[in-house]
Amino acid sequence: MKNFTLKILSSILKRLARWTIAKYRPSIVGVTGNVGKTSTKTAVARILGAERRVRTASKNFNNELGLPTTIIGDFKNTDGAFFWLKVIGKGIGQLIVKNSRYPEMLVLEYGVDRPNDMNYLLEVARPEIGVITAIGETPVHVEFFDGPEGIAREKSKLIAQLPSTGFAILNADDKHVEFFKEQTRGHVITYGFAKGADVRITSFANTIDRNGENGFVSFKINYGGSMVPVKIEGVLGKSAAYAGAAGAATGLIFGMNLLKIAESLRGYQNPPGRETVIPGIRDSLIIDDSYNASPQATEEALLTLKDITAKRKIAVLGDMLELGRYTMEAHQKIGKIASQSAGILIAVGSRAKFMAEEAVKAGMPKRNVFSFENLGDAAQVLKTMVKKGDVILVKGSQSVRTEKITKDIMRDPMEAEKLLVRQSPVWLAKPGMYD
Repeated sequence: MKNFTLKILSSILKRLARWTIAKYRPSIVGVTGNVGKTSTKTAVARILGAERRVRTASKNFNNELGLPTTIIGDFKNTDGAFFWLKVIGKGIGQLIVKNSRYPEMLVLEYGVDRPNDMNYLLEVARPEIGVITAIGETPVHVEFFDGPEGIAREKSKLIAQLPSTGFAILNADDKHVEFFKEQTRGHVITYGFAKGADVRITSFANTIDRNGENGFVSFKINYGGSMVPVKIEGVLGKSAAYAGAAGAATGLIFGMNLLKIAESLRGYQNPPGRETVIPGIRDSLIIDDSYNASPQATEEALLTLKDITAKRKIAVLGDMLELGRYTMEAHQKIGKIASQSAGILIAVGSRAKFMAEEAVKAGMPKRNVFSFENLGDAAQVLKTMVKKGDVILVKGSQSVRTEKITKDIMRDPMEAEKLLVRQSPVWLAKPGMYD
């Protein structure tokens, strides 16, 4: 019965979204990839929003229900029994009476979990500009495909449908970039740290301020012989730089200059749970990356931890899910990287124990490695060991709910609703895998 209801609801939303696009004809930017989709979507919308009326989802709306919902309206509060009736009513209403405030541009996130997911989303909305962030060596959801190449093929459908006048914005640092170039008729713009990138990131640095209460990234965006410096507060890691560069590439397509793009990024903030910086107990600092975890994203987060200067570094890592036959190998690789990036490792989950075992094999002292099957136990042990000047990375797949650990060690837990992921009453009522 539930599946039948879901099918009817998705069909209604799909039709309303398509009719809405036909009526209002907004320009559409589509973002997909396995790492950094939401951060990139947010940066693109912020940059384009400096000159145009833009809408992007305030939540992770990237599936058969979320994508058409974003097209229909800007819904902040998604709780309540009558939410979907509200969405349907909004959709019908603005088809009957013209909405003068409907956005000129939509920045949509296209999420793919299984084969042919992209086909359905493209039936709802076909973008003129497609952004592919990164796939990675062992991407999340790989257990449902024939390997990373299968996911790359599915994601590439976003740019394969672009018209010859469209633009494909591709991550120059991803190993699949040449494959993606072959899949599109549109103009290709690349971004990243690679020397050949059209929009290139240089002079990147992670910095923690002197009092140890905040952090920021700084970098330069280079294009066509021009360069602008960018500084983004409250975040660490290269994900913000990648998001900014992808957003810059999109802005350039619409005629914005680099200076205006840099000004637009000045107030940009990573969405919660994406390497955001939060003050912790006993004057510690938390790198909260608890939204989700793929092997590539986890490796990048650990390299961020390695890159910064701190009295002591603690990595709290939960399971990485949906990796299928790659599960053990991927967790062992992360354990080895953790041994080189942190002084203490706290692993949470039945799969994360492979990280703990490999970290010890790689040379991390056994007394500094902890493995738990219960999230609460991990949080309690962590709370007892945190000291002034510690930097703590917290990361895990969505179902592990490592944001609960972040909340336990935040200086001000009352800020959780604003700073952490999954803080709505519906999410808070759902137990995690290891509660």
